[in-house]
Amino acid sequence: MTTPPIDQAALERRWRLILGSEADHLPLPPGDIALERTLGALYDSKEGRGGLGSSAPSVARWLGDIREYFPSSIVHVMQKDAMERLGLQQMLLEPEMLRSVQPDVHLVATLLSLNRLMPSKTKDTARQVVRTVVEELERKLSNPLRQAVSGSLNRAARNHRPRHNEIDWLRTIRANLRHYQADYQTIIPERRVGFARKSQSLRDIVLCVDQSGSMAPSVVYASVFAAVLASIKAVSTQVVVFDTAVVDLTPLLADPVDVLFGTQLGGGTDINLALAYCQGLVKRPQETIFVLISDLYEGGNAGQMLARAQAMVESGMQMIALLALDDHGAPSYDHRHAAHFAKLGIPCFACTPDKFPDLMAAAIKKQDMGAWAAQHDIAVAG
Repeated sequence: MTTPPIDQAALERRWRLILGSEADHLPLPPGDIALERTLGALYDSKEGRGGLGSSAPSVARWLGDIREYFPSSIVHVMQKDAMERLGLQQMLLEPEMLRSVQPDVHLVATLLSLNRLMPSKTKDTARQVVRTVVEELERKLSNPLRQAVSGSLNRAARNHRPRHNEIDWLRTIRANLRHYQADYQTIIPERRVGFARKSQSLRDIVLCVDQSGSMAPSVVYASVFAAVLASIKAVSTQVVVFDTAVVDLTPLLADPVDVLFGTQLGGGTDINLALAYCQGLVKRPQETIFVLISDLYEGGNAGQMLARAQAMVESGMQMIALLALDDHGAPSYDHRHAAHFAKLGIPCFACTPDKFPDLMAAAIKKQDMGAWAAQHDIAVAG
C-alpha cells in the first residue's frame, strides 16, 4: 500500500496558523492574512503584538470575525479564552458589546458573575442574552426530564381499583400468572394493578446549589432543571443556592432567568450552613430526594457539615452529591469529603446535563445510585 503524498503547502499553512508570529518565515496565502490576524489578536504572545485593544468597535469586529471563520463550537472556546486572557469581561458591561457575543452557557456564567457590577443600561441586554441561552436549554432538556420524571412517578405508586386507562398491564399480568388458563391460553386477571392517582406530591425534591465561581455552569443547568421540575405537579421542588450565605430561590422558579439573576456567583463556600437551612425545609424525609451540587470544598465547619450530612441520611432522606452538573469531565473536588460522604452512603459523582433526567428518574424509583452511575460509565468518588 502506497503512502499518500504529503501536501507541503497545506502543512506549512497549518503550522503558520498554529504558531502565528513565531512562524513568520513560513508562507501564508493572501486569503489567510485576516484569519491569522484574528487568531493572533487572541493567541499571539509576543510583546506588542496581538490583543484586541481597548475599543469596543475593535472587539465587536473581532467577535464578528471569529463567527465568520470558525464553527460555533470553536467560537464558544475562543470567546471563553478571550475572557480569560484579555479581560473581555469588562467589555461585556457595554450593551453594544454584549449584542456582538455568541450566547452560550459560559457567557451566561460570566454575565451572572458581573451582575452586581452591571450598569442599569446593560442589564436589560444581559437578561435578553441569558434568556436566549435558557430557552435553548429548555428546548433541549425539558422534554427528556418531564418524560423521565413523570414516567417514574407514575410507576412509583399503585392503586388496585384502576380505571381501564390506568391499568399497568405488565404488573397486572405478573400478579395473575397463577391464574393462567391453559384451555383458553390466557390469564384471568383477578387482581388489577394500576398507576396511582394522588393529589399530594409523590416526591419532594431539594436542589442545593453551590454558587462559588468554579460551579458557575452547574448553577446555570441546575436553574433550568429546577424550573422544569417545578412545572411537574407530582413533585414538590425547592432550590437553594449558597456561598457563605444561603438564598432560597424557590419563589422564582416560574422563570429560570429570574432564578439565575437571583444568584451571586463567586465568593466563599459554607456547605454546613446550607445543609442546616435545607434540613428545615424537609417535612417528609422518606419521600425527599436531596441533591447537593457542590465540589465539596468547605470553607465553614467541615466537622459539622459531615455530621449534618450523616443526620440527613439517617432520617431516611435520599441524598446525592453532584460534584458538577455540566458538559465537562471529572471536576476538581475535595476528595477527603467525597470519601466521607461515600462512607455515609451518599454517592458522589459528576453528571452531564443529558444524563440528569435519567438520574432523577432512578432516584424517584429509589434505585441504587452507585449502581446507576456504574451503568452509565460514571466514575463514583470515594
